Amino acid sequence: MDRVKPEWQERPLADLATIKSGFAFKSSQWKPAGVPVVKIGNVRDGSLDMTGCSYVSDRDAADSGFELQKNDLVIGLTGYVGQVAKVRNEGRLVLNQRVGKFQVRRGCDPDFLFALVANGSFRERVEAIAHGSAQPNVSPKAIEQLGVFAPSSLQEQRSIAAVLSALDDKIALNRRMNETLEASARALFRDWFVDFGPTRAKAEGRPAYLTPDLWSLFPDRLGDDGVPEGWDVRPLDQIAEFLNGLALQKYPAVPGEEDLPVIKIAELRSGISANSNRASPAVPAKYVVEDGDFLFSWSGSLLAKFWTGGRGALNQHLFKVTSHEYSAWFYTHWVWHHLEDFQMIAASKATTMGHIQRGHLSAATTVCPPPAPLATFGAIIEPLQRRMVDNLIESRTLAATRDALLPKLMSGELRVRDAEALAA
Repeated sequence: MDRVKPEWQERPLADLATIKSGFAFKSSQWKPAGVPVVKIGNVRDGSLDMTGCSYVSDRDAADSGFELQKNDLVIGLTGYVGQVAKVRNEGRLVLNQRVGKFQVRRGCDPDFLFALVANGSFRERVEAIAHGSAQPNVSPKAIEQLGVFAPSSLQEQRSIAAVLSALDDKIALNRRMNETLEASARALFRDWFVDFGPTRAKAEGRPAYLTPDLWSLFPDRLGDDGVPEGWDVRPLDQIAEFLNGLALQKYPAVPGEEDLPVIKIAELRSGISANSNRASPAVPAKYVVEDGDFLFSWSGSLLAKFWTGGRGALNQHLFKVTSHEYSAWFYTHWVWHHLEDFQMIAASKATTMGHIQRGHLSAATTVCPPPAPLATFGAIIEPLQRRMVDNLIESRTLAATRDALLPKLMSGELRVRDAEALAA
């Protein structure tokens, strides 16, 4: 970094901010509703994902002294170490232990600090100093001692932050758009294929609430099996194929040659990192994962999502889900529909890593309309899902652009006004 401008200095992060770990709530304090608690699993790629979060009472939240405010910055200290998020408009929140909150010092712009610590290379440096293999840990003090480059001028900090924040705002907009798209798609799927809303309305003589052409595709009554007449009940593993990944130690990467990142459960949750294993590209083609593939982890912390982290190799304990008969929108929604039950099954296992078995896929049922109406239903739901995937891929590109701009701005290789054009 010998090209760094004179007004920029390398200094320990502690000169800009300190980190304070959250409150150690007891298990007896967890409630079914109340004030949401930010845990490790809620810190995701610059933002908070409070889906399935834990809660504490108003009194416990207030007594903890760890309530978060809008624009606070938090960082994972255990497990997904180095993951950073900014509190935006999530409402009242409280911070759990092993997630740290940045306490910004005078002379440091909070948005500039966010640009520094949300950068992918900073996360990799935090991962590198973590200890523990099964559950990496890092102390606030260790993170505070990491060296960072920063200008002493608040005005320059703010100018750089404004450029990078424009990219973060686009990423946040995509995230909010995806939340709306996902909620819409899941609501339609549930009404049509789980609750059978249109068929029940017809059977009870209630008014139509869909367009006539769509309304006419739903049967007029439920059959003796409790599903719309003419629709089939099929096991989940009969509408899709669940390909289990490989033990990729058998396909080691060769130093100096092209390789693929290994996609394990950690990567499915948090993306590829410097700590991700690498494999030879000679793995069989069906085990290569591309953007838009649907992956489902069947052990550990069960989750299912579209992969948008670039080309990789599928590790064991992950399914790549495909179908020759049904479109992705249909079988993915059925996986999501059963996911909570699968998670409960895995949690009930008396092992260190709960899991489900293929028999559980066979026991999970789906309801399948005939091909013609299903194609029409897909023409409505599938574009919502496709846009979600496109937004995720765009956000990955924006994040890469943001991460690439910061060191160039630091070195003087790129001026702020030129970076503004790239971020526009």
